[in-house]
Amino acid sequence: MTDPIVLESIDQLFLNARTHSFWQSTEVSDELLIKIYNLTKMGPTSANCSPLRIVFVKSKSAKEQLKPCLLEANIEKTMMAPVTAIFGHDLEFYEKLPQLFPHADARSWFNTNENLARTTAFRNGTLQAAYFIMAARALGLDCGPMSGFDNQKVDEIFFNNTSIQSNFLCNLGYGVKEKLFPRSPRLDFKEACQII
Repeated sequence: MTDPIVLESIDQLFLNARTHSFWQSTEVSDELLIKIYNLTKMGPTSANCSPLRIVFVKSKSAKEQLKPCLLEANIEKTMMAPVTAIFGHDLEFYEKLPQLFPHADARSWFNTNENLARTTAFRNGTLQAAYFIMAARALGLDCGPMSGFDNQKVDEIFFNNTSIQSNFLCNLGYGVKEKLFPRSPRLDFKEACQII
């Protein structure tokens, strides 16, 4: 049995962590992004399928490419963020399964079943993106995950001629805590769960 992590870590990951919209100008290093991904990839996925693909938008020119894809309400915070992660999922993730799941012919489970492959890619890519957010928080970054953009435009610009589709965006950096809104309510256990 594994011991629970310390309460300070739980606070950092869940209770004190917030969705940020205002950012300090402090740079996020490539090395830190690599560390976060290397934690993310260790989380479980179906048949180790690992469909998450990420484009880290850091440069001014890349931000300008992303800007017209954003809804008006998301432009300023995204332009201010040191990094914006575009989380996508590879619809042909199964091509990597001989490498990732070598003890069975898992590729054949998906390469002739487009609906199963699409559902598996979306589900597991979303799951991995959530792992990424938690890994980023664990290593000291603040996150601002969001929808509110044109997926088709993003795919045309950043995933053109690939089998990757965008899912959602996440601004990354060091947030300005003084500009946080009060935390929104959450559903109680009895409103969201049942034990049967």
